[in-house]
Amino acid sequence: MTNLPGTEQIIEITYLIATALFILSLKWLSSPTTARRGVFAGELGMLLAIAGTLLHHSIVEYKWILIALVLGTIMGVPLGEVAMTAVPQRTALSHAFGALCVTLVGTAEFYLRTPDVPRFMMGVLSLEVILGSLTFAGSLMAAGKLQEVLPQRPVTYKGQNIVNLGLLGVSIVVAGMLVAHPEKTQLFPLIVGIPLLFGVMMIIPIGGADMPTVISLLNSYAGLSAAAMGFVLDSKLLIIAGALDGASGLILSVNMSKAMNRSFSNVLFGAFGQEQTVAAGQQEARPVRSATPEEAAAILAAANKVVIVPGYGMAVAQAQHKVRELYDALTKRGVDVKFGIHPVAGRMPGHMNVLLAEADIPYDKLLDMDEINGDFPQTDVALVIGANDVTNPAARTDAASP
Repeated sequence: MTNLPGTEQIIEITYLIATALFILSLKWLSSPTTARRGVFAGELGMLLAIAGTLLHHSIVEYKWILIALVLGTIMGVPLGEVAMTAVPQRTALSHAFGALCVTLVGTAEFYLRTPDVPRFMMGVLSLEVILGSLTFAGSLMAAGKLQEVLPQRPVTYKGQNIVNLGLLGVSIVVAGMLVAHPEKTQLFPLIVGIPLLFGVMMIIPIGGADMPTVISLLNSYAGLSAAAMGFVLDSKLLIIAGALDGASGLILSVNMSKAMNRSFSNVLFGAFGQEQTVAAGQQEARPVRSATPEEAAAILAAANKVVIVPGYGMAVAQAQHKVRELYDALTKRGVDVKFGIHPVAGRMPGHMNVLLAEADIPYDKLLDMDEINGDFPQTDVALVIGANDVTNPAARTDAASP
């Protein structure tokens, strides 16, 4: 590094600090108590990464970069002001924008370098474009379902997985042909168009309750595409950041699939919506009864220990502040109150944690599924608030059920 010119040395140091901040951000974001610190570290790391890139000697015209910064700010500021219930679809849109960027960069690099593209580079570039295209289409579909612009019900048909895997297989075959013969530029649109179709077909069989896993998986795809772009652009920072994003998203997807009693293959190929059903008898229709937080606390006052299980219904009703009032009323009566957070509660990973933190629920009262499950035998009341989709009565009789 001592032999590098001054500017390049500054860029390398900036990238090194940004990389460390990204790693620390991921570490701190794993806990509610340090999440704010993690967000700040991620923001600072990205700011340093952008600043270092703007110093690069290969930039000959800043006008277009300035235009892009202005446009990004115009779109980004309103996205940051969305209601808490709209955060999942905003997250899906963020994945879509990132994936579109990866696809456009990959397309530009292909046509700039053709036909003199080394085989390894062509392979990585193809991977970048395939992942970017399917993530872009899939993320838009996910955002549309979450916003209810598109039907939330799963759309399934016979042989769906065969069709989806066939589309993916054709994309890989075309990519292989391009690796062998980069001069065949007429094949390149196929590795953009077919993955776009695959992204749509991957999401249509998914219902709204499975969206947290979908968003996590799309996040993984976006990270892997960014890592591939790092190889194409010879950017170590992009490779590291993309690998961190891709690996964390994949691990989270697998953990959530296990929590839903799904197999890893279901997660990997997007075959969601196939929920295990248990026959239920006729249920008596009962009238809806309302109560204030104080009245509910009076009913529960005889309990020593209460576990509140929140879900997407709480988010839709914006009831987190009422839940906080109930929590305060119960704790004043000496009741031990904890919150059991299922990994897929809500419409994105961590959705319930964000809502309850907004309502100033103490972080140490927010426990994930594995932490809280051991407390249920000693719990007097489990209060399910809009989370019927993540509670599992079958676990009482089925030892193999989570």
